[in-house]
Amino acid sequence: MRNNLVINTFKGLQLRIKKLFANPFSKVGISTLNLKLIKNQPDNGLHSSNFLDGKISYFNSAEFLHGVKEIFIDEIYKVALPENALIIDCGSHIGLSVIYFKKLFPSANIIAFEPDKRNFGLLSKNIEFFSLKNVELRNEAVWINNTPLSFASDGNMGSKIEDLSSIKENATVVTATRLRDIIAGKIDFLKMDIEGAEYEVLKDIEDKLHLIDHLFLEYHGSFGQNTQLNELLQMIIAGGFKYYIKEAAPVYLTPFYRDRASDTYDVQLNIFCFRI
Repeated sequence: MRNNLVINTFKGLQLRIKKLFANPFSKVGISTLNLKLIKNQPDNGLHSSNFLDGKISYFNSAEFLHGVKEIFIDEIYKVALPENALIIDCGSHIGLSVIYFKKLFPSANIIAFEPDKRNFGLLSKNIEFFSLKNVELRNEAVWINNTPLSFASDGNMGSKIEDLSSIKENATVVTATRLRDIIAGKIDFLKMDIEGAEYEVLKDIEDKLHLIDHLFLEYHGSFGQNTQLNELLQMIIAGGFKYYIKEAAPVYLTPFYRDRASDTYDVQLNIFCFRI
């Protein structure tokens, strides 16, 4: 019995050591040495890295690694879709989600929206490098009207649309497309990561939710918008979905004692909507 205890303890120690030195990014062709180099790259410079069976370009190394882990290692968008599936990707950033979908579903048709011009340039470059077909790239924001919008761009994943009447110093005017007009028939997968515009856009397409088989929302909101979050979940239920929620980012490590920068969201959730 004592020998078994020693053996089990030793095996547990081996497992912990293995996990400590493991490189999960090797799954996408990023070696341990390359991973160290990426982590030490300066922020917001133009970089490239070995990735899958090619190379990928990006600006912010921390955001790149976060996106790779979330999409390719944790596989938050893993789903079963039919041949020739139609995917609408709202908030495609530099293209990681599009590349993932096309690797999983080569025959899929994808409409990818990315309003940030700098990110859109890399999105186009990365899609071209991987020679992905049947991907329509649109340098537009999705919204509830076809109208120009003020877009506060910081060149990363946190860029967002704002009221045109109060354009900030780092804001530009972008073309917005009404998502409702795009949903003319069955959509196999709708992904929305649109930095705070989820509630308004979902409300605008509420009567079309029955056309969507799978829906992913990265919800961003403040405590003052908790009522909207409740309404959003009710819309999802009324649309015939079941949902599962994960925290997208730990905004408050100690929620009863809230101490953080005032310009971030209070609530960031990944909401997975599916039919049973």
